[in-house]
Amino acid sequence: MYVATLIANSNNKNLSALILKQVVKDLGGTQYNVLDDNIAIDIPLQSEPINFEVVWKKLQKLEIDIVLQPIKNRRKKILLADMDSTIIEQECIDELADEAGAGERVAEITKRAMNGELDFEEALVERVKLLKGLSSEIITSVLKTRITLMPGAVSLIKTMKTNGSYCALVSGGFTDFTDAISKILGFDENRANTLLHKNNKLSGEVQFPILGKQAKVDALMDISKKLNYSYDDVIAVGDGANDLGMLTKAGMGVALHAKPIVATQCNARLNFANLEGLLYLQGYSKQEIL
Repeated sequence: MYVATLIANSNNKNLSALILKQVVKDLGGTQYNVLDDNIAIDIPLQSEPINFEVVWKKLQKLEIDIVLQPIKNRRKKILLADMDSTIIEQECIDELADEAGAGERVAEITKRAMNGELDFEEALVERVKLLKGLSSEIITSVLKTRITLMPGAVSLIKTMKTNGSYCALVSGGFTDFTDAISKILGFDENRANTLLHKNNKLSGEVQFPILGKQAKVDALMDISKKLNYSYDDVIAVGDGANDLGMLTKAGMGVALHAKPIVATQCNARLNFANLEGLLYLQGYSKQEIL
């Protein structure tokens, strides 16, 4: 048994009965279950439809996501989440660089690194050098004035934790930010890189070893082993090239508003839904979302 989950942008709420009827027919289904009126529905299927990509492309034009998965074990026990442009709407290093007057240069490097065009570790070292001399107090200021949570982040963590899941924030960013975001949202743990400070200023250096693509895979393996769960019990979400390892190893890897190199390698692609989409993919109804 499979299930196809359709999720509309929560602002559009355009998953109409007309669209739904056509998709059920196109996929060879006979019924559907409403998860959230005009936003999310499940279509149970006996087998994997051969025309799924055709249906996906049609729905993308309507700004509606669709994900196909086996219905067995769809509600996961572990959440692994990237932070920048995933749990929060910004890239923290870009915001710091803007304060240092190097915003455009660093943003371009970040973009290329997340697209997989640059080595992640080398790109991080290069960007951190440009932060040298910034007051350490800038971290608190950036958190307060520049960082916003991705829509659905609060509901995602609260709902999964209430239902017994373990939530980990695994970032290629910095502990100065992951510690704060983790505390705000209630993550069980967070892993990230450490910016080095000297005389209450950023030294322009990051502590080695750098947490990159492999470290995120290691986190998935470590946490699964610690909690005695299989990789199939994990849902991972991210947007950049350094997330690909954990996204492809997890039972469900979700590319959220992701870079092309990431989206093309993940079966679960959410281009329009917010983070509550991860709950709909696990079969949670609106009534169950906190």
